[in-house]
Amino acid sequence: MVYYGQTSCEQDTERYLDVVKYVFSSYKKEVPLVINTMGWVKGEGLLLLIDTIRLLSPTHIVQMDVYDWKAMAPLTPEYVHLTPGLYTKGKQQAKCKQLGADGGESWKASEGEGDASAPEYKLLYVHPEFPRAGVAGEARVHSGILRDMSMLGYLGQLQAPDIGAVLPLHCLAPYQVPFSAVALRVIHTDVAPTNIMYAVNASWVGLCRIPDEIRCQSDGPVLLTQTPVCDCLGFGIVRGVDMEKKLYHVVTPVPPENLRLVNCLLLGNIAIPNCVLVGQQGVEGEIPYVTADYNYSILGSGKLKKKKQFKRRKYAFECDY
Repeated sequence: MVYYGQTSCEQDTERYLDVVKYVFSSYKKEVPLVINTMGWVKGEGLLLLIDTIRLLSPTHIVQMDVYDWKAMAPLTPEYVHLTPGLYTKGKQQAKCKQLGADGGESWKASEGEGDASAPEYKLLYVHPEFPRAGVAGEARVHSGILRDMSMLGYLGQLQAPDIGAVLPLHCLAPYQVPFSAVALRVIHTDVAPTNIMYAVNASWVGLCRIPDEIRCQSDGPVLLTQTPVCDCLGFGIVRGVDMEKKLYHVVTPVPPENLRLVNCLLLGNIAIPNCVLVGQQGVEGEIPYVTADYNYSILGSGKLKKKKQFKRRKYAFECDY
């Protein structure tokens, strides 16, 4: 598993392909592999999909057409063979000039430039006809809700099974991680070293392992200059930063035997579900991590966005925040 750190690869398609290569390299080919590609199939997204097909060499492709939308061509082996991708070139038939009997020039495919190198896979084309299949805009909203639910389920492993009430974030005992034990990298934006702790505090992080040894030149945090493509062993929340003792306080359900391998914290553009921060019960005064007195101009920080009630057709979904 690799932590990409963003919900869309549009801003860094090159790293996305590097991640795909890295993950695919661990496939032992002993069992069938199902690859669920993303739904970005317009413009550069389609070109990136062609690159991915060339990279992974699948045996079958299942293409699900969007209801009442014919803008995307069937991804036949011939189409993928000839169409240039975002980073790969299409296999254009090489031509050689020949002089015809009438003295005019004619074109003929040269030797060895047939379809021998074309990809070999079977295309299964599916056209769904159920209502609202592929309606634009809804998938993004639903994926955000499902992502929050997945994160809440993951954090639910921190809750004791014999306690009725859900413990808020500030009641969970964190691990103490020395600055010198882990390297730090913000994936999605540039953050000045003087502001890095503002970005990291109360953030969702990938707990990763890089092959390089962590070397600390000072008593401050170890900062990486580039985003590594490396193993991700799980996720956590940086609950606090102790600048005096040089410690990160990390809350995570990852077992201790795996935490010993973690030497890198990656911070991406993935927000903690609002209810985790806002719904902290038993607090007198200002809720931890939730304040209006803050400088939002610092890169890497941001306001919590309130999710209002929204309606689709005759159904209503309620969100607390």
